[in-house]
Amino acid sequence: MKALILAAGEGTRLRPLTLDRPKPMLPVAGEPLLAITVSMLRRHGITDLAVNLHHRPGAITNYFGDGAAWGVSITYSYEPQVMGTAGAAKKLEWFLDETFLVVYGDVLTNLDYQRLIQFHRDRQSLLTLSLYRVPNPTEVGLVGVDSDGRVFRFVEKPRPEEVFTDLANSGVLVCESEVLSYVPADTFYDFGHDLLPTLLSLGKPLYGLPLSPAEYLIDIGTPENYERAQREWPAARERCTTLNSG
Repeated sequence: MKALILAAGEGTRLRPLTLDRPKPMLPVAGEPLLAITVSMLRRHGITDLAVNLHHRPGAITNYFGDGAAWGVSITYSYEPQVMGTAGAAKKLEWFLDETFLVVYGDVLTNLDYQRLIQFHRDRQSLLTLSLYRVPNPTEVGLVGVDSDGRVFRFVEKPRPEEVFTDLANSGVLVCESEVLSYVPADTFYDFGHDLLPTLLSLGKPLYGLPLSPAEYLIDIGTPENYERAQREWPAARERCTTLNSG
């Protein structure tokens, strides 16, 4: 299976730390977040990767090269102008020609990717979201799911009166290549703001799977979360028992 890691954002909320590097290259417990993500994907047998680039791209390409030293193959997609999360995938439509994983570059997780992929396949889903519970529902994309995990409602960054759950899009998705046919070419397009509401309105089979108790996930995109990740990640990494030894 192929995976796209989204790494084009400028990380403005974490300045000055991100002035000279992309947000995914910030260290967590002494290791760049992107290196952690690549290693986790490799351990789950996902080795054909794409990374989109915009802000300080050389910080990533110089560190990883073609990925061979990491046991993966990396295809880079340069964006002179940021294309949005779904727009980035559309630009790589030629590469993402099979079921593929999307991982937002600011997500730190020990997620069992194979568990999510199997759930996606079992449900014959078009797009499956990994879900986590959040204390700040107005700052994220909220997802309503039924007892089988099928998504029946999605609201991106709702107003307080629109909050209906604390389950949110974690920034890890499994997609069929067909989803890219719903994304316009050469246009800024976002999974949360644009693609997910469109697919839901069309009645497409979308599913969501909450994290298991052993799984850890945090978006490091704020100073508070970045500091919290430094404290919590070593224990979360040890707690993950589903990874291969590789």
